[in-house]
Amino acid sequence: MVAVVEDTTPKKIPKVKGIPIVGNSIEMGKNPAAFFAKCYQEYGPVYQVNVFGRKQIVIAGAEAAKFMSTKAGREGLRSKEFWDDFVNHFGASKTLTQIDGEEHRRMRNIMRAGFSREAAEGQYHKIAHFIDDSIARDWKSGEMTGVLEAFQYMIVQVIGELMSGEAPLEYVKDIRINILFLLNTLVARVKPKWYLKSPKFKKASKRVDELGEKTVARFMQHAEDGTLPDNLLGDIMRAHFDDPEFVQKRDLAVLLTGPYVAGLDTVANTVSGAVYGILKTPGVLERVQAEADALYAKGTVTSMDVRNLHYIQACIKESMRLWPVAVGQMRTTTKEIEFEGFKIPADEMLIIGTSVPHFMEEYFTDPMAFDPDRYSEERKEHMKPGAYSPFGRGPHTCLGQNLAEVLMGMLISRLFYRKHLALESPDYVLKTKSFPTPGPAMSFKVKVEGERNPATPLTPEVMENV
Repeated sequence: MVAVVEDTTPKKIPKVKGIPIVGNSIEMGKNPAAFFAKCYQEYGPVYQVNVFGRKQIVIAGAEAAKFMSTKAGREGLRSKEFWDDFVNHFGASKTLTQIDGEEHRRMRNIMRAGFSREAAEGQYHKIAHFIDDSIARDWKSGEMTGVLEAFQYMIVQVIGELMSGEAPLEYVKDIRINILFLLNTLVARVKPKWYLKSPKFKKASKRVDELGEKTVARFMQHAEDGTLPDNLLGDIMRAHFDDPEFVQKRDLAVLLTGPYVAGLDTVANTVSGAVYGILKTPGVLERVQAEADALYAKGTVTSMDVRNLHYIQACIKESMRLWPVAVGQMRTTTKEIEFEGFKIPADEMLIIGTSVPHFMEEYFTDPMAFDPDRYSEERKEHMKPGAYSPFGRGPHTCLGQNLAEVLMGMLISRLFYRKHLALESPDYVLKTKSFPTPGPAMSFKVKVEGERNPATPLTPEVMENV
């Protein structure tokens, strides 16, 4: 009898074909989500890309998404290296995205309440008012509106008013430029560091520093006066005073302005994509309008009401699937890991393509179609293991996803309740951008054809004293 010896030799990691010198940089830069999905189909769940001479391993697909949430994934991957240069640029000691392990868990606990959906409870009448202000300013009837930019101003207004009592709208363009340059150069590393010597960046960076200094000074005064708010920014300040070694003074500017950075591009991308899908896809607009009309007919809006916007929330989910902000997550291996028969050495910088299944027939029927009904109770396509990762995976999963869910529900429902919108033309095809985060391009505009409903104030929710 002949014994069968199993071959345990690690598989050789395939290299993605590219152009001399620039490698895969151009194709990856144009549409990273499509690029990673194409490579997965051609090379499998592990492959190596070349970004301007820098060789980088990618692990991708549902296998990678599931791996990040396993014990091996949690213990075998860290976030630190990709964010070190970003943190050092601000002279800070840490940010939530850069730290791992116990430090990361501790910082998440500090920020958890402020990023939860409960943070918006009892304030939906205020949120509607801030959205109405933004609509009056940037969504004028009879005019064309740049969707992404208008949403960026709307989001900064809502977040600013809720968390600090003022909306720093004069800094929106500076924050946008700052994010673009820093993420491209110091995190994604698709631009050389001399890119940061640009006068445009330097001017924007100085203005963002100014915003940080003003915000820190205002909250220091709140602390002196005993008026720190019971929200995310107040929690950060209290953590600083409780343990100034952990939340250091030099970290405050980045931490206190972080919500603007987090919301400006990511939330704006998602709701902009949703607007396009709603207006482009036959039959969707009417269902969105009907759901929005029913919500605001109540007069008072609660968190549960917004969560129960099933069709609008499905449109938002579909936008996050088709135009994922978290196309890939960047990690470093803490030790040698084994994944799908491949051995990946310690201290290897990886890209984890968790969005790849978003574009696969195996998980989503007709994956390139905007189809909110795929999230219905009957279909639940997004619930297939590893299929859907709009907020990332693993220990660094987006902490603000529940708050984002209700805020995006308010933004979309209130806008379509208030205004008649239409695409430039019925055959308009959305143009997209890849950086600093993927999503609709700044050139995307809609026609504001008129008013559907007036800006009737909501009645405040009566909150029970606990």
